[in-house]
Amino acid sequence: MKKYILLIVVIAVSFLFFTCGKKSTQEVKAPGEDVAASPNKDAEIQQYNLGVKESQAGNRNPCDTLSLISYVLANYPPGSYLVNFDKTLTFNIPKPAVIYLEQSSGTYIFALVARSKPGERLIEPKNIIGYDQSFIDLDSTKLGTAFFYLTLFKCDSGTFIKIWEFPVPDDGGFNNMTMEKWAYNGTPYVKVNFHYARGIGHIDYNYFLINGLTQIPHLLMTYKGIDFQRTIANINNDNYPDYYEYLYYNFEDRVFVKDSIAFVWDVKDSVYVNTRNHRQTRPY
Repeated sequence: MKKYILLIVVIAVSFLFFTCGKKSTQEVKAPGEDVAASPNKDAEIQQYNLGVKESQAGNRNPCDTLSLISYVLANYPPGSYLVNFDKTLTFNIPKPAVIYLEQSSGTYIFALVARSKPGERLIEPKNIIGYDQSFIDLDSTKLGTAFFYLTLFKCDSGTFIKIWEFPVPDDGGFNNMTMEKWAYNGTPYVKVNFHYARGIGHIDYNYFLINGLTQIPHLLMTYKGIDFQRTIANINNDNYPDYYEYLYYNFEDRVFVKDSIAFVWDVKDSVYVNTRNHRQTRPY
């Protein structure tokens, strides 16, 4: 009987030793294995991927998207990316978040660029694009913090010139970007759409080109979810978009709108002002 007990103990100890040793081996990482912690390695991978895409591309022009990716890689800080749209289907090839405009004065490109926060690990595109990635703000420092910028470039004789860039106040869950027109007066604006998984909804950052294409745009944020909503509106008939903020009743068995409050843009103070309570303001 003692022999059997001893045999069982030996087997148990051997199994424990084996599993512990295996775990230790898996956790050991060779220096440089974490690409997000190595700007040089990240740049090498980006450059390699770009080279593969360039070798597979057909007819190209000096202002194409691959050239813009190369420009961002060469001129932006480490851990910067020209962002891709979210995939609409599982096996879709993601497309870069760019909008081309052909004007009499040249070719203009709206592009969404994401940068890594200095001093933190580099961001990874897979962590900032898509529905699930809209949770990243709950643990953004662990995966790196992304700073998004809507940027307008002009391509002049094959050279990219940055006309302006404007921050997008979000850090994960990017979906898509489209060119729209305000129904009230036809003012064009760029809508940058982010998923908002916690509210089962979405957030739109709307950049109105009130003073023309090459001037800094005006930002208005709108959104929609289960029990929250903000919509673009014309309230005081000026050139700036206003909005309605909707208040909801949220009961166990139903959710419905209780009221709506108008906010208008105050040009002097550069804030949105609650028309019922002027002490309540919003920056965008």
